Amino acid sequence: MEPIVVYEYGKLTLNDPGMDHNKLEALLKFNEYHNYKYFNGINRGIQFKQYVGLIQVDGLTIEILPKVDRVNKEEKWRKVLIHMLKSTGKLKVQSTGSANVKRQNLNLLEIYFEMFLKEVQGLQRKGLVKKYRKRTANTLALKGKLEFAGNIQKNLVHKERFYTTHQVYDHDHKLHQVLNEALEIVEHFTNGTKLSDLCRRVHLNFPEVKNIQVNESLLSGIKLNRKTEPYAKALEIARLILLNYSPDIKAGKQKMLSLLFDMNQLWEEYVLAMLRKTCREIEDENIKVSGQESKLFWSSRSIRPDIVLKKDGKVYVIDTKWKQPQNNSASVNDLRQMYAYSRFWKSTKAMLLYPGQRINKSFVAYRNNEHDQMNHQCKLAKVSVINSEGEINPNIGNDILNELELLKQ
Repeated sequence: MEPIVVYEYGKLTLNDPGMDHNKLEALLKFNEYHNYKYFNGINRGIQFKQYVGLIQVDGLTIEILPKVDRVNKEEKWRKVLIHMLKSTGKLKVQSTGSANVKRQNLNLLEIYFEMFLKEVQGLQRKGLVKKYRKRTANTLALKGKLEFAGNIQKNLVHKERFYTTHQVYDHDHKLHQVLNEALEIVEHFTNGTKLSDLCRRVHLNFPEVKNIQVNESLLSGIKLNRKTEPYAKALEIARLILLNYSPDIKAGKQKMLSLLFDMNQLWEEYVLAMLRKTCREIEDENIKVSGQESKLFWSSRSIRPDIVLKKDGKVYVIDTKWKQPQNNSASVNDLRQMYAYSRFWKSTKAMLLYPGQRINKSFVAYRNNEHDQMNHQCKLAKVSVINSEGEINPNIGNDILNELELLKQ
């Protein structure tokens, strides 16, 4: 079945092809499990929020795309999303998965699945790491520590056996147990797709290991050393798959996998990445770019602007906003927030930055001369994610620096 394509803040109802009561119930339970952050329930359907990506319920794929303007061009916004994910390091596509990225009918989950399978396949070719572990079981030879109580219980008749705890050197350890859990999820969601054969081959060549319950705590506790460092990429993708899998959210016993990104956070990280990239390209070592600088504000509470730039002793503050402002005008709350940033960072210029077609607005000074000797200024600016040719804007970093009037100095 073709995926259902919607845009952020769009609606999906039972009238849409592929939707039914069971799938809607699964989506609502999934959203409830995640504290209602992904969408709102409406009459006979749901309305999405600022999260984009993919949700897959058995037999149904929902693709949620970002959108700034009113032009509904699916391929254009797919390309924007993939570009942002690549630029911010959330989608590390090099040789693996590159073919999928260039496909016209792109499935974001397929990209991550293929990347994961190729990483695991690469580990198999190099040779999977073995580790020592303790094993308690019956053996035909006395080795390790004899468990007296267990030996009496299990071997009262079989005198030739020994119930012992001994060391085993094999593949059954936490790294492979985590990868195996991710492989089983991928196998379920790729069944009947073009990745099904690759997944079966990788899984068939994977060693038999114990099934475990995976959670955030277990994944955070995994530490890699020089020997296991090659597992880093595979574990990173496995983590993404495992923590976004919802096997316990059931409606008609349907399993769900989601891969969703907050566009507010993604836009902030993308702008930061583009500014750093541009400063490297123009070889201006005087411009220092940092993200999420923090300063104490009140008691133990702190404030942190999205991006801070420094050049020649001057400080510039940027706060990124993905959702479009009403009438191209900043809200009073946003302006107050920018003023607080300006005072704490001693910045003369602050900017609220949105995606979209450029608007010709100048910096406006706060009327604060009687309270503050520094002339703090703020402006609302927009930069195009897509250029006039309909392609991703390669000069977005330059455009942002121009809006700050940094390249004119």
